Amino acid sequence: MNYQIHEGNGYKYIDEGKGEILLLLHGLFGALSNWEGVIEGFKSHYRVIIPMMPIYTMPITKAGCEGLNEYIEGFVAWKGLENLTLLGNSLGGHVGLIFTLKNPSKVKRLVLTGSSGLFENGMGGSYPKRGSYEYIKERVEYTFYDPKTASKDLIDEVFEITNSAQKVIRIISIAKSAQRNNMAKDVVRIKVPTLLVWGLNDTITPPQVGHEFNRLIEGSELHFIDKCCHAPMMERPEQFNKILNNWLEKTPIGVPEMAY
Repeated sequence: MNYQIHEGNGYKYIDEGKGEILLLLHGLFGALSNWEGVIEGFKSHYRVIIPMMPIYTMPITKAGCEGLNEYIEGFVAWKGLENLTLLGNSLGGHVGLIFTLKNPSKVKRLVLTGSSGLFENGMGGSYPKRGSYEYIKERVEYTFYDPKTASKDLIDEVFEITNSAQKVIRIISIAKSAQRNNMAKDVVRIKVPTLLVWGLNDTITPPQVGHEFNRLIEGSELHFIDKCCHAPMMERPEQFNKILNNWLEKTPIGVPEMAY
């Protein structure tokens, strides 16, 4: 990925383009590169910002959804960001939900794709096993409809992460926090325009989760992408970008909420 990673005030992030802000949040085993297709598709018309969440380095006492939200709140405050379109995949969607509810004046549009917050089948139903490359390969491939989408570089990266005892402790703490933090009673309070993009073949947050978000968030719009699993922006970037672009154009910031 050929984008500059900026560093400042304890944060690492990508900041590309100019215009309305798209703030992108990656998942538990995610990375900045997960959003490469969105950067390419939108940097000519939007300012695309992706903070690297400190999933593997944050203090263990903070390792959870609330701690990650505090980190994003600090980043947004430090950068002076306003009028956000917030996009989150998997755990990033969960953090995005918390952020939206706690900072309603800052978020103007919300996009969830394969988001946790209601239900997720983490790592295919088990916590990461250390030392078994084949196990990690199988679990990473489980994230995609086409196993070939899981490149060797991606598998190697996750394998390296799961071989660190300190990183695994944080992963388990955050995963358990996400499972405990069911937001069904909270998301009904979200009133900003919300787009839901789900893989029709998602094995981690199955299609029913997308339907449930759609039912709970008034006025939300749900799209499914066929032959796609848990990370549509990676596995089907062209379709994802088309859905996102069409929705952004018909829900401009500044119109009365829920007017669409």
